[in-house]
Amino acid sequence: MVNYAPILALLEQIISDRTVPKNIRAAAESSKQVLSTGESEELKISTAVHTLDEVANDPNIPVYTRTHIWNLVSMLEQARRELK
Repeated sequence: MVNYAPILALLEQIISDRTVPKNIRAAAESSKQVLSTGESEELKISTAVHTLDEVANDPNIPVYTRTHIWNLVSMLEQARRELK
C-alpha cells in the first residue's frame, strides 16, 4: 500500500496557491482525485505522473511550482518502484 499523504499535501498546496495558473491547479486537482480513487495503484500513479508531466512543461508555470511538480513526479515514480 502506498502512502499518498505527502503527495496529497503537496498537491493541495499547489491547488490552494492563487499565484499558480488555473490550468496547473486543475491538473493538480485532477491528479489528487485520481490518487483518491479505488483503481489499481499502478494505474493511479501512471495517470497522475502523466498529468503532472504534461503541465511541468507549461511556459507560464512559476519556477517554484515546477520544482514542486518535479518533486511530486519523483515521489510517484518512487512509489511505483516500491510496488514491484
